[in-house]
Amino acid sequence: MRWALVKVALAVTAMVVIAFAVPLGMVVKELARDRAFANAERQAAAIGPVLAITTDRAALTRAVASAETGPGGQLGVHVPPRGRGGAPAVIGAGRAKAAEVARAARYGRASVATVRGGSSLLQPTAVASGTAVVEVFVPEAAVTNGVTTSWVLLAGVGLALIVGSVAVADRLGTRMVRPAERLAGAAHDLGDGKLGVRVLEDGPKELRSAAVAFNSMADQVVQLLANERELAADLSHRLRTPLTVLRLNAASLGDGPAAEHTRTAVAQLEREVDRIIRTAREQQALTQQVAAAGCDAAEVIRERMGFWSALAEDEGRTVRVAGADRPVRVPVARPELAAALDALLGNVFRHTPEGTAFAVDVHHAEDAVIVLVSDAGPGIADPAAALRRGHGHGGDGSTGLGLDIARRLAESTGGDVRIGRSVLGGTEVRIWLALHDRRGRGPSGRRHRARRLGRLRRRALGARVPRPR
Repeated sequence: MRWALVKVALAVTAMVVIAFAVPLGMVVKELARDRAFANAERQAAAIGPVLAITTDRAALTRAVASAETGPGGQLGVHVPPRGRGGAPAVIGAGRAKAAEVARAARYGRASVATVRGGSSLLQPTAVASGTAVVEVFVPEAAVTNGVTTSWVLLAGVGLALIVGSVAVADRLGTRMVRPAERLAGAAHDLGDGKLGVRVLEDGPKELRSAAVAFNSMADQVVQLLANERELAADLSHRLRTPLTVLRLNAASLGDGPAAEHTRTAVAQLEREVDRIIRTAREQQALTQQVAAAGCDAAEVIRERMGFWSALAEDEGRTVRVAGADRPVRVPVARPELAAALDALLGNVFRHTPEGTAFAVDVHHAEDAVIVLVSDAGPGIADPAAALRRGHGHGGDGSTGLGLDIARRLAESTGGDVRIGRSVLGGTEVRIWLALHDRRGRGPSGRRHRARRLGRLRRRALGARVPRPR
């Protein structure tokens, strides 16, 4: 697709450039020729007043010598003979053939004669003794002066247009092809059994819709496999009871080949059931691990805020959600993120008076997703102590604020949880969900994350509602 777009852009732009550049080049050439002959006509017209006054050779020689191109040998005057016995005279440079000069004098109109090295403009002028012809030589270089430069410029502009159109087409093709390639690669990975694969929902609208459909399908596949393995484990457990009865009955059969065969078959059946149970448990754990590979944080936030909005309306609380209008995938399980949000939002309702406003913001960075839960309540007097209690230090390991759940969720991705003062005036709990595990990074990584956090925080503050007075 990308190469096809490039070829189409190349062909269309080349045709447009040719359609405009070729006629424009011919026009430039004609303009240069017209300019050269217009200059020659001007020089010929300068000799006309002298011929109208006199045809004296000395006077004409001085006039030709004082002309613009006279000293350069480009101007000449063909004077008709004086009387019947006279002979025609040529004053200055004469390059045209006598027949062509006679023809111009006979017809009385200007003409152009081809001579060696260029062309000659023959301009007839009536004098007392007949018709004189002023000849102005136009070199070939004057006719093509500036044409080559103009053609080079036109070719350069045309080439630049072609290169630019190809570059734009290539970028557009890349923007279209990359999401399609990611979608195809994810489909192959899903077919190979990699159930945790998901597609970034970006690109053109149609490809975004395809990515959303693929992610939904992958979630459904994971759920169906989990249900299937759970059913297999459940059925296997149910078989344990009749198998136990069979084993006891086989033990009471006594000795003999038939009894031994029965006990052997029961033992074999028990081993197969045990194997099915172990396999189902292993696959179920794998499916749960895959299911935890990611979810759409924006969708979870919208769903939970829809649940808590009803209670907020009953208590007269102002609710605001920002940044949840587009997909934001995070590497945590959907139930775990929902539980962390419910814990923090429940804390807002338990520890702030009725009518206290609160907000949930989500910000998507290059390597992390930040979820901010803020309120306009009294705030937390000692955030550091609250975080220490949330880690299990200095108390029973719980603050009652849901920080322990949020902390475990953030740290599972290599992120963290921070408590601060919100722009609403109360508490702000920030959950940093790293898109790539950052736990192994050193001080430079922490400094980079701190700088990025500062930028995201300033962006978040600019997008939030003003602090109530």
